[in-house]
Amino acid sequence: MSPDTSENTPGSPQRARRGTRGRIVMLVDNGVHGDSRVQKQASSAAAAGWDVILLGKLTGKEESDTWMIGDAEVRLIRVKSKMSTRPKDLRGAPLRRPLAYSSDRVADFRRQQVKAWRADLRVRGDALKAGEASSPLGPAAAKAWLTVPRVAAKATSRWVSLRTRETRKLRNIRRTRSAALDRATTAFWLTTMGERAWRRLDPGVWDFELAYGPVIDELKPDIIHANDFRMLGVGSRAKLRARAAGRKVQLVWDAHEFLPGVRSWANQRKLPAMVAYEREHAKYADAVMTVSGGLADLLQKSHKLRERPAVVLNAPDAAATSRFTDEPVPDIRGLCGIGPDVPLLVYSGLAARQRGLGIMVEGLPELPEAHVLFVASSPELPYVKELMARAEELGVADRVHALPYVPHWQVVPFLSGADVGVIPIHHWPNHEIALITKFFEYSHARLPLVVSDVKTMAEVTRETGQGEVFRAEDVTDYVRAVRAVLADPKRYTAAYEVEGRLDEWTWEAQAKVLDSVYTRLMQGAGDGRNP
Repeated sequence: MSPDTSENTPGSPQRARRGTRGRIVMLVDNGVHGDSRVQKQASSAAAAGWDVILLGKLTGKEESDTWMIGDAEVRLIRVKSKMSTRPKDLRGAPLRRPLAYSSDRVADFRRQQVKAWRADLRVRGDALKAGEASSPLGPAAAKAWLTVPRVAAKATSRWVSLRTRETRKLRNIRRTRSAALDRATTAFWLTTMGERAWRRLDPGVWDFELAYGPVIDELKPDIIHANDFRMLGVGSRAKLRARAAGRKVQLVWDAHEFLPGVRSWANQRKLPAMVAYEREHAKYADAVMTVSGGLADLLQKSHKLRERPAVVLNAPDAAATSRFTDEPVPDIRGLCGIGPDVPLLVYSGLAARQRGLGIMVEGLPELPEAHVLFVASSPELPYVKELMARAEELGVADRVHALPYVPHWQVVPFLSGADVGVIPIHHWPNHEIALITKFFEYSHARLPLVVSDVKTMAEVTRETGQGEVFRAEDVTDYVRAVRAVLADPKRYTAAYEVEGRLDEWTWEAQAKVLDSVYTRLMQGAGDGRNP
């Protein structure tokens, strides 16, 4: 959940390979910066003696496309998004919106064209009125004659406006694929093609395959570690190509979420397409791992896995913050401009509406002494700006702050300067089944928690006594929980003094599970895991 650097500066010459246990090529569909799980996977595997190369997606914001995380090499690949736009989307759509133009560019051109026509007619009329123009018909007849094109231009303007509105509606239909015709064709392809239907419904995933595939083939890995569903397909195909060439390659699928339970994309074809994509490729995984026990059970059942996936929690690294750099940890309170006695409520992680951050702003009028801090990928995110605007409306803007991520090895000491760690997420299937990253980060920062009543986190919080649980999206109950924690914080932080409680919630413990999976695969025990 944080940017990464290391003692090896970006763009430095590639180091000699030190891993001797086998080559692992890790795949992720993002720019690596901000993904603490893959960063920790790469560095810990390399430290354990594996030759690790982590392939990510070049977003264009990076200072370099290669760098080191410990002894692991990161390479970013340029993915050309060519398959996301299908040829039929560039043409008209007579069955959906028969009056729409073929594109926004055509609509914009026609609007400007009519505006120019009407502007020209106005000038011609003004010239006649001022006596600056002559006509063989005479001034009166010329003015009367101008009435004809003016009426035509006005009628054309209305026609173009109508078609422009229809074009906007078509744009929304193309973006969401929500029209009745789209729903019918989606059902048709799912019925006729089954798990292969993604080829018709969301061919954009091919862009990852075409970009990553040749690089993986060239690297000749012993193990491919595919993070999440998009990379599962990329890794599966690389494995099949390698085995066809006579090379033994094992595939690890690291499932970060239960795909059927995620909040649907705006494009309503994407979720069923990606569920089909995941289902087609899951059978090629020689080992499966995931982020929680609940998700492991769901994956085993839905994909008919012979073994329950290994659970590798996205827990924080317990090593000293100087493990990667001597850079000092930023002062969270100094950055917010507040003193040590001001109650500070922090949320750290993905800033999205379904994460429920709005409740932290809505509750501030009832918590007159408290300040709220959002630690997100960027304070300039549209949703973060919405939160700040709402704080302005409520008159609490001076008590709401937004800061960017810190490197993942600084997260725990950085957050420890707050008073309460808040997890206000809404009820979504994937929110119910896991202890998410920030739960562990807040715990290691020894913060009392205020969490919504999503199943797994609420159960653990009540069991350990490390915080208060409130009803999701209920501002009154949220304020009640915050007040309880602020009134007696030691009652909740005492949970962290229980011997051994935090030991398993460390990346060091999870890295042992990760390494055991790799070791078993290299010994040949991973073949045939799935039917």
